[in-house]
Amino acid sequence: MRLPARLSRRSVTATALGALLCGAVLGPPLATPAAASAAPVSATPAAASATPVAEAAASAASPTVTVPPTGTRGFPFLAAAEDLGSFGYTESEFFLSGTATSYAKYGLWTSDGRWNVRASGTAPYKTRLLVRRPADPAKFNGTVVVEWLNVSGQIDLSPDYWFERDELLRQGYAWVGVSAQAVGVNGGLGEIKGLKGWDPARYGSLVHPGDAVAYDIFSQAGQALRAPNGPAPLGGLPVRTLLADGESQSAGFMTTYVNAVQPVSKVYDGFMVHSNSAVAAPISGVLADTLLMPNPSRIRTDLPVPTFVVLTETDVPGAAIARQPDTDSVVHWELAGTAHGDQWAFDLGEPTVQKSAGSAAPSADCAAGSAPFNDGPGHWAMNAALRHLAGWARGGPRPPSGQPLSTVLRDPATGLATGGVRLPDVTVPTRTLTGSRDTTGSGVFCGLYGARDPWNGDADAWDRHDDGDPSDPSFPPTAEPVLSRLYPTHADYVGKVRTAAQRSVDAGYLLAEDATAIVAAAQASDIGG
Repeated sequence: MRLPARLSRRSVTATALGALLCGAVLGPPLATPAAASAAPVSATPAAASATPVAEAAASAASPTVTVPPTGTRGFPFLAAAEDLGSFGYTESEFFLSGTATSYAKYGLWTSDGRWNVRASGTAPYKTRLLVRRPADPAKFNGTVVVEWLNVSGQIDLSPDYWFERDELLRQGYAWVGVSAQAVGVNGGLGEIKGLKGWDPARYGSLVHPGDAVAYDIFSQAGQALRAPNGPAPLGGLPVRTLLADGESQSAGFMTTYVNAVQPVSKVYDGFMVHSNSAVAAPISGVLADTLLMPNPSRIRTDLPVPTFVVLTETDVPGAAIARQPDTDSVVHWELAGTAHGDQWAFDLGEPTVQKSAGSAAPSADCAAGSAPFNDGPGHWAMNAALRHLAGWARGGPRPPSGQPLSTVLRDPATGLATGGVRLPDVTVPTRTLTGSRDTTGSGVFCGLYGARDPWNGDADAWDRHDDGDPSDPSFPPTAEPVLSRLYPTHADYVGKVRTAAQRSVDAGYLLAEDATAIVAAAQASDIGG
């Protein structure tokens, strides 16, 4: 496993990988469903139990599964740029069609997340699933991660696939991306007018009536994976555990899904909510209705399935008011030294985005001379979180809790945030990692990549103020930690990394495989002495 190389001081242009990370829904106005029904379709469930909800009958409709035409481009939108076959994986695409239900609030919604809904209408739809699974059924571990594809960049993107990619492929998970929202299908403000505009021959038959039905589309996607009506998207692989996953904007929808829709559908066995904000997405799917949602919107604690909430340093200032104690069904991690998007996700996702979107991909446009992206431990933590959630959803132990993170009280010597889940990049630091950055002259999404400040002690380094100007009096190279003083020898540095990695493994915040990779990277570095 390589550590991302330090970037030169040049203009850094982040394409759609920056745009995907916005917490807002940027799509067009939504179609209004049929008249609302007065009948509630959800009641407050019984107290949480240890029995996975998979043992209960799911109540989502069973949609029709079909195989899409080849189209003019010959591959699905968001097809992986890397050779999945070299990992023993296949990639395929399926269409999903049926009639989806929209929901409306029923009764009073408060910050505790125990939200009831009523059916408010129905509408026909046809969307797609992107499926990556082990080619050899014997390699399948029984768990499917179903990601609500993110459309903040006005196209389908899969941020959590990139964050969790190593764990997914090495452990034999199946991954399914769902085009749940209208913008991904119909197009929005970007140059690429959704799937239908990108390849009309392949996707022209798709129909999405608006995000009011997105929640039920996501339920039906899970139902189709369990019991397909048509070709089997998973090729007949037996599903043991079905996990729902959403990052950033999709995490806002995931919060509402957990609180209001899971009690109705009973489709998923566990939830990953990665980088949500304090307020959940509206049940109506209409952006303006966010103002009508409880603020803060916490995760309900009475479900018999678990929810894992993971926040980066970028997210904490806006999401902190929604903090809640961990319970038997809800656990939170706040990750020190991480960013909403980072160098890891960019390096993995950029080739895939370019393969499909090319020059039409939206750009974050980080200003010339600005700091390089955060290259912190976000992906290591997500690997561990995913493995914890999969075991937890099968009745295994609850993951360890994490400490609250402070982005205000920072270590005066290193500039690092205090508290939170602290992996070796933070406990044995070689650079200042932050979840924010100076966005002067940059695009709207640039700040979500955070920043890193290498400790070189020379005029070529960025200072922690991120002004990037060595001639500025506020730029004091001698004020930064000097690596040779922190780590007198290379062996000293490697030893400290090895100890920190083992402590993180013992605490449950890092996987043993990733600890080995971190130590190997330390051994291959020239840090120390």
